[in-house]
Amino acid sequence: MTEDPSHDAWLQQARSYLRNADPVLARLIDARPDFDPRAWLTQLPPMDLYGALLFQVTGQQLSVPATRRTLARIEALFGGHLPSPAEPLAVDAGKLREAGLSWRKIATLRDLAEQLSDGRLNQDALSSLSDDELIAELTTIPGIGPWTVQGAMLIALGREDVVLPGDLALRKAVQATYHLDHLPAQQEVIDIAEKWRPYRSLATSYLFSAAFEPAKETPAAQHESAAT
Repeated sequence: MTEDPSHDAWLQQARSYLRNADPVLARLIDARPDFDPRAWLTQLPPMDLYGALLFQVTGQQLSVPATRRTLARIEALFGGHLPSPAEPLAVDAGKLREAGLSWRKIATLRDLAEQLSDGRLNQDALSSLSDDELIAELTTIPGIGPWTVQGAMLIALGREDVVLPGDLALRKAVQATYHLDHLPAQQEVIDIAEKWRPYRSLATSYLFSAAFEPAKETPAAQHESAAT
């Protein structure tokens, strides 16, 4: 991946802001000096907004490994790529079921595909909406909730101020990082995240990293450990 000076400058500014805004998050940032918030995207196939929504719907109530296995079967069904909105409408729903999607998820994805195909929804127009407007528009479709849209905003649209308070992994990461004696409710996550604005996406990425990847010890931490 080639270096992007503008992204590097933005990342430095955002990290500095978050470190000053939240001492707890500052420790998480300092423990991951080489963290690249976009690295996890390289593990996913290229996704437009529909593809990201498909990914999010697929992942509802599933673990990360199970989601990726199902996604791979969906790609195989469509010749090795994620489908365009028209493609799921052209195959028998039973094929989607065999790929691992539940009937409820199939209904959601076909409803979304129909609206994108017949012009009731337009990806370019949707992409230009504000975060709140986009959530309001897409959550009218049964089976699509805020978590689904928020994830798609991160993946496909690169929105910088998104948090996913309904994500169980994020709630567990907040519990561990902030040493809470309980699993935080969604509103508690939102309240904690308020100090991260306008960089909630980056803060969320750090917390997801804490949930899935242990931090490397800094030289100072290694020295302290050896001295005890």
